[in-house]
Amino acid sequence: MGDATVTTREGPEEAVPQPVAERTGPGLPRRMRAPRRPRLWFEILLIAVSYWTYSLIRNAVPEQRAEALSNADWLWRLEYRLGIAVEESVNHAVNGVTWLIVGMNYYYATLHFVVTLAVLVWLYRRHPGRYAATRLVLFATTGVALVGYYLYPLAPPRLMTNTGFIDTVQAHDTWGSMASGDLKNMSNQYAAMPSMHIGWSVWSGLTIFILARTPWVRVLGLLYPAATLVVIVATANHFWLDAVGGLVCLAFGYGVARLWYGAQPYALPRAVPGWAGAPKPPSPAVGARLPAPVAAEDEQSPPVPAAPSAP
Repeated sequence: MGDATVTTREGPEEAVPQPVAERTGPGLPRRMRAPRRPRLWFEILLIAVSYWTYSLIRNAVPEQRAEALSNADWLWRLEYRLGIAVEESVNHAVNGVTWLIVGMNYYYATLHFVVTLAVLVWLYRRHPGRYAATRLVLFATTGVALVGYYLYPLAPPRLMTNTGFIDTVQAHDTWGSMASGDLKNMSNQYAAMPSMHIGWSVWSGLTIFILARTPWVRVLGLLYPAATLVVIVATANHFWLDAVGGLVCLAFGYGVARLWYGAQPYALPRAVPGWAGAPKPPSPAVGARLPAPVAAEDEQSPPVPAAPSAP
């Protein structure tokens, strides 16, 4: 006999996502690739240690001032040839509006970390099945950026000589850059390429736009990286092409997650076993008739007695 085909009486059922561990080959540890419930203490420790390591490595990169300034001059001339060298005009225009540029200084200093951490917390609470893969994108993006800082030291526009760029932090006596004012000795001043303000903000914006359900929240997800791009240019902390470098690093991060999990993070199941918010099977409606039980094929019905014949 051929394989029996079973159809349900309640209509089509929701497809159950195939476990990632079953879709990927045996070359990698399946347990590590399978989405599972994240542990809060481990995530806090991992993020803290990772950021400390990132800061340590980033700031330990030799500050090659002459090479960084030379690279900045070359990049600035390249942008002129491409017709996109408008950073200085934007810097001067926004600097003339005190309240706006002061707000941008604080935006540059705070939202880079606040929004990224908030998105991680939201993923942990609402999308635990996608959390680890999406976090891997962020970590891989940041890791490859460290390679860029080492191989291509680049001075930000505000540190260039013989240009008219304004360091808005110093001009308005605010704190908005780890490489300005009293904090300049605590951070590598020549780690402008790639821009992780763009890498992290686009990661946050894409995650919000794809996974959020409220329309206005999704719109905010798109506006956040766009506003970040304006801020990093207006404050003379980055060139346009630094933002392109950040996008390249982010693409690398998504590629790493795709290879490891066998799917893009947002395509993974939202829930994981043991998650309190996992969807439950729907209960039958009040008054609805339950389907009649189906007899097994090998079960024989009892014989029905014949009706007595008329005398």
